[in-house]
Amino acid sequence: MMKTNKDKLVKQSVQGKVHHPMALNPYRLSHEGESMALPATGGITYNVKIGDSAMDWVGDHVEPGVSIKNSDKYANGGLNLLSCIGNEARIVTGDAKGAKGFVTGTHGGIEHVLVYFSEEDLEKMTTDDKILIKSWGQGMKLLDYPDIKVMNIDPELFSKLGIEDLDGKISVPVVAEVPPYLMGSGIGSSSSYNGDYDIMTADKEEVKKWGLDKLRFGDLVLLRDCDNSYGRGYLKGAISIGVVIHSDCIKMGHGPGITTILTCKENKIIGKVSKSANIANYMGVNG
Repeated sequence: MMKTNKDKLVKQSVQGKVHHPMALNPYRLSHEGESMALPATGGITYNVKIGDSAMDWVGDHVEPGVSIKNSDKYANGGLNLLSCIGNEARIVTGDAKGAKGFVTGTHGGIEHVLVYFSEEDLEKMTTDDKILIKSWGQGMKLLDYPDIKVMNIDPELFSKLGIEDLDGKISVPVVAEVPPYLMGSGIGSSSSYNGDYDIMTADKEEVKKWGLDKLRFGDLVLLRDCDNSYGRGYLKGAISIGVVIHSDCIKMGHGPGITTILTCKENKIIGKVSKSANIANYMGVNG
């Protein structure tokens, strides 16, 4: 069992409202120069959920499950900063009131928090519904590994990941490794404690070479030579671990979104390949 400071972490309420999909211009430009009208971010997405393939959907930046946001930018900043993957979410208004789910990621740019609920609960929800999240996890530390930063993950979920202590390094189950030259949109962000950044997928041969064509929502991946300590950038030898939170994209420089949960400037994190390294499995989601 990894030693952490979870008994000192503050558990605090944050809340958002189901955010309606938005469009001012019907067209999105693909990396092949095609103008396409497609579903994208926001709303209640009924047939796309955590554990499903993140590839080949007829859409752009599709978010699984429910997408929530606040109209007030300060409140939305708090929602996105404090919500952590695995945090309990509860519907507090409407016909689905009382139903519980959990956070599956935070999506930068659109500044959404993404939440899983069962299909039965989704059918009762509307875009007026409010969702309360018990935020818990930011500030978490590995007491024996001060050089490794932890972020954006619920402590209880973290304990289920099967991380092993290897005497100076830790081993984390992942489904795949991503080379640094495939990381795109979101590079240069000033913080990794909210949002995500994308695996670029325009080069289909490279994507297939690294096994990224099989990525699913909720998969854990290792980002090689990627430092997420104080933002997002390249650093030789750095290692980050992240979770796939939104779908592949048609736009140049974009692709499946990754929310970071672990990062280290030195090579102290080892990826152990496991096809079952997916949040859906750890959270007991079937299907």
